[in-house]
Amino acid sequence: WCPYSSSAGPSHWKELKATCGGDKQSPVNIDRHRLQRDGGLGDILFEGYDQAPPGKWRLANDGHTGALMLSLASESASEHITISGGGLPGRYRALQLHFHWGSPAGNGSEHTLDGRQLPMELHIVHINVKYRTLVEAKGHPNGLAVLGFFFQVSETPNTNYNTIVAGLRNVSHAGDFVDLASTFRLSTLLPHAGRLSGYYRYQGSLTTPDCSEVVVWTVFEEPVEIGREQV
Repeated sequence: WCPYSSSAGPSHWKELKATCGGDKQSPVNIDRHRLQRDGGLGDILFEGYDQAPPGKWRLANDGHTGALMLSLASESASEHITISGGGLPGRYRALQLHFHWGSPAGNGSEHTLDGRQLPMELHIVHINVKYRTLVEAKGHPNGLAVLGFFFQVSETPNTNYNTIVAGLRNVSHAGDFVDLASTFRLSTLLPHAGRLSGYYRYQGSLTTPDCSEVVVWTVFEEPVEIGREQV
């Protein structure tokens, strides 16, 4: 999610930034046959996710293939959108969210499930409320928390994504951005709240250079359904 331009692919990033060769790099393959269940984690507490924030959502093309960033035009508007509990080492404030998707010829999720790539993946990036800036947060192993959601394709459109899909035509080039016509609750982009108790947790990194190993990852088991023509 951190914009980075290079002709070298991920396998060469460690030559550009040593941290990209670390032992806690993301994304990972989630092998469900090798998981260790932790009954002490509990449910994540979502605060502010069920309220439409003041101000507008801004949709931007950051230049990555298959990545689209969505944030609030005013950073202060996200101060009350937080997560805590669920074994997280603190309380985290939402920064931005972005999507990774593939092409008609292939899927585009970053994480894989039992070696299988899924059609699309949503990441919601949060910063530990103890830190005021991204630079400061990247200096601590508990600095960031990212929620990951897989998508599965349905024949029925997901109307909760209509506002985002409508904005896509205005951000076809790198650097383009648009303020969306209407605001919405973050919870409407996610699976039903009653299906968020199952998730995978690991300590990892940003998925592009500088690959800082400061991310508490939570990848949810329940996928989001998206219409085939919306992907």
